[in-house]
Amino acid sequence: MTEVKMRIWGLKNCDTCRKAVKALGDAGRDLDYVDVRADGVAGDDLSRFFDAFGDALVNKRSTTWRGLSEDGRAADPVALLAAHPTLMKRPVIEADGQLTLGWDAKTQAKWLENDV
Repeated sequence: MTEVKMRIWGLKNCDTCRKAVKALGDAGRDLDYVDVRADGVAGDDLSRFFDAFGDALVNKRSTTWRGLSEDGRAADPVALLAAHPTLMKRPVIEADGQLTLGWDAKTQAKWLENDV
């Protein structure tokens, strides 16, 4: 297996992100972690993520979302995520040009059971 460096965008205090990082680390994956609150997310990355996942990229169950006005919620999703990176559903994981969103069973199987 040729090891490919993985990049993960998430929040350090997010339980789901911590589970993903632990599982991937335990599986021997080489990880580069981007904390969206501390580090932000590059505009090019946000655009790529939105192209890949569409509206699913916006976490409409978050505290940040509930705190937005109706006008705020109606804004362009990429601009909204640029202004409020914690609105991004997470983690976003990238390796070898492939992207996944979240940490469900399908995503876990993709990154933990397959050679990437």
